[in-house]
Amino acid sequence: MSLKIKNICCIGAGYVGGPSMAVFADKLPNIKINVLDLNKERIAAWNNEDLEKLPIYEPGLSKLVEKNRNKNLFFSSDLEKNISEADMIFISVNTPTKTSGLGAGQASDLRWVESCTRAVAKYAKNHTIVIEKSTIPVKTAELIKNLLDSYIKKEQKYAKVHKSFSILSNPEFLAEGNAINDLEFPDRILIGGEDIESVDSLKILYEHWVPTEKIICTNLWSSELSKLAANAFLAQRISSINSISAICESTGASIDEVSLAIGADTRIGNKFISSSPGFGGSCFKKDILNLIYLCDFNSLFEVSKYWQNVLTINEWQKKRVSKLIVEKLFGTLYEKKIGVLGFAFKANTNDTRESPAIDIVADLIVEKAQVAIYDPKVQKESINMELNNNLQNFKNSKNDYLQDSKLGEWACYEEIDDVFKNADAIVILTEWDEFKTIDWNNASNLMRYPAWVFDTRSIINEKEVKESGLNLWVLGKSL
Repeated sequence: MSLKIKNICCIGAGYVGGPSMAVFADKLPNIKINVLDLNKERIAAWNNEDLEKLPIYEPGLSKLVEKNRNKNLFFSSDLEKNISEADMIFISVNTPTKTSGLGAGQASDLRWVESCTRAVAKYAKNHTIVIEKSTIPVKTAELIKNLLDSYIKKEQKYAKVHKSFSILSNPEFLAEGNAINDLEFPDRILIGGEDIESVDSLKILYEHWVPTEKIICTNLWSSELSKLAANAFLAQRISSINSISAICESTGASIDEVSLAIGADTRIGNKFISSSPGFGGSCFKKDILNLIYLCDFNSLFEVSKYWQNVLTINEWQKKRVSKLIVEKLFGTLYEKKIGVLGFAFKANTNDTRESPAIDIVADLIVEKAQVAIYDPKVQKESINMELNNNLQNFKNSKNDYLQDSKLGEWACYEEIDDVFKNADAIVILTEWDEFKTIDWNNASNLMRYPAWVFDTRSIINEKEVKESGLNLWVLGKSL
């Protein structure tokens, strides 16, 4: 048995909710999909006729929005109306790491999950399937269930209540920059829940485009933990290969060749073993911190230390890059122009959350450099917000290294050539395709000598850079 689903709403129009529901609408044309968010500016952006102004950039996303918007895909801030009409509700809101109080710096802040659950409890009618889509700590489903049950008990004091709820966990495993493809052709779909009827209802929806054998059904807690564990394992692979990149630079080995050899082992595979300036994005660091908190809470201190070291290597890698830039430029960046190519945490997304570029660029600014930034998709406002927050934290730390209040400066450019003009160095921090085909002869003519190129993604043509007369450093290689 399964429930007939006619109306779905998703609370949260961010990097998960927006793309996920765009694919749902495309694959389920007979079901009405409402994407909700209290941020009216974000909703307005989703409804903008200019598809270039959608709040999120993902290859293929704008086509799905254009095809289905105002047909069976709608974006709104009206929680009451859309929740009351929904048979199935996805909670897909932000769950940042707590900055104060119990578990600060490790535990997830569930204020938005709680707020959404209270809205669902208030406005839902009849039987509603409530689904965790956000990345959340293990046992969050219990919190959601308790809130919903408490609300029903309160209503029953005053009137006969006809509403009821089932709680499911359906974590996303999409990779930003490849989200639409991951949603349309997933490795697996994970559904956790105790109510078989509700599990089957969600499973039937996915079966419209996902082979049944790729849909895994578990209990709620296994589903929640599987998401944290998957992200922790992927982050661990990045930290592992980045630790090897440093050894390569010291020994004359090539990280590209080592990665190729390692990846040829079918037990390991070739994914997530490309060297980089560090991992970023909204999930990896947050989920590992959450896992560390869970380990400490259960007195699994050795396990906690293991996962802490994954984060330690990631922070070390970022510092290693910024330190090396200073060393190569004669130990000082004072009033030197450093061009930065890429600010998103990876290519094909405009997401800057936890991007390694934030810390590396902030380090350059602390060294009093004049930083020129170009990213083809990240807005100037996002870059400024991230850097201002990072540098404010630096100032608040009262670091003895900062002898006065003067730091370097930064500016964002819309044309890549403006970054090269009179630059002492170029630092490639995001692997955008555009950066793979740079005319280095033209770039070198614009730069100030002796000039450097620092490639933290191993994407440029090394021969062309050297022949142009520029000095070159490539992460994981001894040149």
